[in-house]
Amino acid sequence: MSGETSQAARWRPKRRWMRTVLSGLITGLFALLTRLEIEGREHVPDRGPLLIVANHFHFADPVALIRAMPRPLDFVGGFHLPNAPQWIRWIPRMWGLYRVRRSGSSRGALREAENTLRQGGMLGIFPEGGSWTNVLRPARPGTAFLATRTGARVIPVGLHGLDEIFPSLARGRRATVTIRIGKPLGPFQATQRGRKGREQIDAIGDTIMRAIAGLIPAERHGVFSDDEEIRKAAEAVAAYPWERGDRSDTSTTG
Repeated sequence: MSGETSQAARWRPKRRWMRTVLSGLITGLFALLTRLEIEGREHVPDRGPLLIVANHFHFADPVALIRAMPRPLDFVGGFHLPNAPQWIRWIPRMWGLYRVRRSGSSRGALREAENTLRQGGMLGIFPEGGSWTNVLRPARPGTAFLATRTGARVIPVGLHGLDEIFPSLARGRRATVTIRIGKPLGPFQATQRGRKGREQIDAIGDTIMRAIAGLIPAERHGVFSDDEEIRKAAEAVAAYPWERGDRSDTSTTG
């Protein structure tokens, strides 16, 4: 048995019974509320550690990843979904995730996340660190840090149409939701320390975000857009809000 296979055999998802029930519920909700299109599932290897990364424009993004992935999925992030309906806020708590704080230390959560990857599991994370706007922003360092620490490959995912679900339902229609899964990236390495090391981490984050950009419509590329007007408009809202004390959204984070 190869090392990769033995790693995958050691990892077991938590709350397996509960997650099976929730996965069935999520599948039913997407079938009922949306016209769902999933592309690129063949890009997800059937074994080995993987970081699943996606754009974060909507509170429903985590459940979209659960729906799309063919393998069990852990998450690292926060519990609070202030913009979500009450009936959906309990799903992250029931699913379970490695909870991080927007400010201060989250070493325990990062250790747990590393353990999932080192044991061959699959971990979902949103590199932008929150869903305060609907265009791409720079990656926070956590995703690249986990990728370089564990050697896990990165699977970019583009999510589009989730913010239209409820407006469309109000008009008596089902929104088209597209989940596009890209080819694996990495593994990545950061060989420097200090400022040079942070520059490497930031460069890896940019690589990941540009891969995500290639999976969503051009008007959502934000700070990674080739269009100067789109890029400037995104830069005006790109600042990480929790560094200035705004706690309006604390969903799954990078």
